[in-house]
Amino acid sequence: MANKIRIFSTPTCVWCNRAKEYLTMNKVKFEDLDVVKSKEAAKEMVKLTGQLGVPVLDINGAIIIGFDREAIDRELKKLK
Repeated sequence: MANKIRIFSTPTCVWCNRAKEYLTMNKVKFEDLDVVKSKEAAKEMVKLTGQLGVPVLDINGAIIIGFDREAIDRELKKLK
């Protein structure tokens, strides 16, 4: 099964952009879900987290709220 990494974000969110830059820097492919453009993505994010704040990362089902580098690294290590 392929790894599934998604980030729920908005274009103007500084921490969202940092999280995406961090993933890109680490050569991690991910799907960017803009919750401003996609009401479905926004609804899914709220269903997963119960909140409206971004970024939210979904790394193979592990939900990380905010740009938590340690949590991201911990989940990425599980993928290798």
